[in-house]
Amino acid sequence: MYSFRNDYSEGAHPDILKAMVETNLEQTIGYGEDRFCLEAAELIKKKIGRNDVDIHLIPGGTQTNLIAISAFLRPHEAVIAPLTGHVEVHETGAIEATGHKIITKVGTEGKLTPIDVQEAMDFHTDEHMVKPRLVYISNATEVGSIYNKSELTALSTFCRDHNLLLFMDGARLGSALTSSQNDLTLGDIAGLVDAFYIGGTKNGAFIGEALVICNESLKEDFRFHIKQKGALLAKGRLLGVQFRELFRDDLFFELARHANAMAAKMQDALCEIGCPLLLHSPSNQIFPIMPNDLIGKLAETYSFEIQKRVDADHSMIRLVTSWATKEHAVDEFIDDLKKLW
Repeated sequence: MYSFRNDYSEGAHPDILKAMVETNLEQTIGYGEDRFCLEAAELIKKKIGRNDVDIHLIPGGTQTNLIAISAFLRPHEAVIAPLTGHVEVHETGAIEATGHKIITKVGTEGKLTPIDVQEAMDFHTDEHMVKPRLVYISNATEVGSIYNKSELTALSTFCRDHNLLLFMDGARLGSALTSSQNDLTLGDIAGLVDAFYIGGTKNGAFIGEALVICNESLKEDFRFHIKQKGALLAKGRLLGVQFRELFRDDLFFELARHANAMAAKMQDALCEIGCPLLLHSPSNQIFPIMPNDLIGKLAETYSFEIQKRVDADHSMIRLVTSWATKEHAVDEFIDDLKKLW
């Protein structure tokens, strides 16, 4: 049984394992103030091309979202998010649990536009409703699409013109930045959003996300928020060592490019046999629509998620590749699929 269920089935890249073993007995101070965390932060700043951003290493994506959003908003303020957004679908009401309503918009292929945001603002007009304040987006999105520079610039301009914060969930930012359709850099993103994070969990690390706060007004006391939400690790070095290895050279981007290449190979084969897709994905997530009996046969050998029933005879599944996906496994999947199609 080979898994295409997600991009965190495997542990960590061997270089990270090696670094963790080599530094294991070195004594450090705790709570993210060790030399590894500080070095990782400096490496990330160098990749971004800015020294005026704050970097916080946080164990997971849901924690990062809820800590950042709850810290950035006042009690009566709300989040605008796509209907498919991770904060809406897969975080067990974490944002609402901190007291902030999520205003959902359908969006287009998992992405928001200024028109979507304007509609949310037009509906929420006075103190009898929550006040829209933060726009949440993901890159890559939960359906595999990515934002290009013109789309993100338009959204950023709108948010700044209307005193809204723009926050990017970057759980799969590596996949987005190394996509063949991408025209954004880390520096571009830092200049267009108020805060974003760089996902390590889904790109070669055991655990960890690197939150980048770009807006000066959002930086104060942020470590207090991390501690209060239980995410300030005593052994912060566990995150620091991993991100230091990911950004010491180009390992972070190399791993993401591999995941994208494996997904592209799989997607090309699906297109070749005429299999319908939710969209032509430029990232490492693919959403083919297949007959239910074929899905059942594939599931005997491969692990994947069934996303939803399309009709009585067809369903949409999700195929995800990772930094560790073996090309021979992709080839075998393609061969098996062609035999069954």
